[in-house]
Amino acid sequence: MPMKHMLAASAGEVVACLIRVPSEVVKQRAQVSASSKTFQIFSNILYQEGIQGLYRGYKSTVLREIPFSLVQFPLWEFLKAFWSRRQERAVDSWQSAVCGAFAGALAAAITTPLDVAKTRIMLAKPGSSTASGNVLSALHGVWRTQGLPGLFAGVLPRMAAISLGGFIFLGVYDRSRSVLLEFGRECP
Repeated sequence: MPMKHMLAASAGEVVACLIRVPSEVVKQRAQVSASSKTFQIFSNILYQEGIQGLYRGYKSTVLREIPFSLVQFPLWEFLKAFWSRRQERAVDSWQSAVCGAFAGALAAAITTPLDVAKTRIMLAKPGSSTASGNVLSALHGVWRTQGLPGLFAGVLPRMAAISLGGFIFLGVYDRSRSVLLEFGRECP
C-alpha cells in the first residue's frame, strides 16, 4: 500500500507543478524586483522568454517535490502508527497534526538543497547556464562557491514554514476525513 501512496503523491506533484511553477516564477521575480507589478512581471516573462519562461524550474521543482512527498507522507503515516501503538488507540486529529509537522520539517530539511537549486534556476539570468535548468549543475555551482552552508541556505525558515503547513494541512485533513467517514456511516 505505501507504494501506491508514493506513486499517487508523485503523480499529483507532477500535475500540481503545472500550476505551481508559473506562479512561483512570477512570485520569486517579484520578490527580487520591488519596482515591478505582478502583471508586468508576468507579461515581461512571456514577452522575453515565452511560455517556457513561466516553466523555468519545472523539472527542478518536480525533482524537489517528489522526494519531499516520498519522505513526508510515509513518515507521517509511520509516526501516527507509532503513536497509536504507544497509546493503544488511534491518534486524535491534533496528534496527527503534530506528526505532520515533524514529517514536514524533516522532509523540508532533506530536500532543501533541491529547493536551493530550484530557486537559483528560476531566478537565473535568461540564457545563463543556470537558467538551462540542470539541477546537478546548479547544485555543483552552489557547492563550489558556498559549500554545504550554501546548499542548506534557508533551511530553518523552510522547515518552520513547512512544519506549520504540515501541522495545519495534515491535521485538518485527518479531522475532515474522520468527520466525513462518520457522516457516511450515519447517512447510508
